[in-house]
Amino acid sequence: MNALRLPTSRLLTCRLVTQTIKSPSIQQQTRTPLLRQFASQPAAAGVKNYELGSVDHGYDTDRIDRVAEPERRAFTYLMLSTVRFAYASFARVAVVKFVASMSASADVLAMSSAEFDLSEIPLGSTVTVKWRGKPVFIKHRKPEEIAKEEAVPMAYLRDQEEDAERCEKPEWLVVLGICTHLGCVPLSNAGDFGGWFCPCHGSHYDTSGRIRKGPAPLNLEVPPYKFLEDTKIRIG
Repeated sequence: MNALRLPTSRLLTCRLVTQTIKSPSIQQQTRTPLLRQFASQPAAAGVKNYELGSVDHGYDTDRIDRVAEPERRAFTYLMLSTVRFAYASFARVAVVKFVASMSASADVLAMSSAEFDLSEIPLGSTVTVKWRGKPVFIKHRKPEEIAKEEAVPMAYLRDQEEDAERCEKPEWLVVLGICTHLGCVPLSNAGDFGGWFCPCHGSHYDTSGRIRKGPAPLNLEVPPYKFLEDTKIRIG
């Protein structure tokens, strides 16, 4: 048994050598010169990359020669341009049709304006006509009514407007017959001021269509109109 024993110094030396060989740094130093020697060798003529040990040969198998088929590239560009032009044309037609659908139709345009003869409206009377589905009051005012409304101070008015601003001709007043409070139709020649009275919530308007009493916040609206003749108007 004593003959088989090795000195302690030799055992330590063997273990040190074994650990040195297993060390990653030693293995890297051993392998690096071999890789450099393999990379420095020139490839033989006709030898491809994967024959030298490389498995990355996708470039050779998937390569497309762009010079070999120039007519195919031109055809591809032509097809792409045609398809894109078709898409753009379709989008343009869709936008034009959508905008056209939002325009007023012929029957609506026909109702956008209406002409009325005023020659048969007696002095001091009020008639109600229809324009765009809304009632319109046309009042033939007396000279005393005109003078009375022109003399009203602006401080007395909630929605301050001069009488002359609401009439193209002093003897004719044209207003929408819709109360500015909640949209009821006022009664003509009624109320505390001789103009219009709304029975829904008690708004009083004078003979100029201006709010004088009650909850309505604004005067009766004056629609767009003009005189075609002395006794003929077009509303709208």
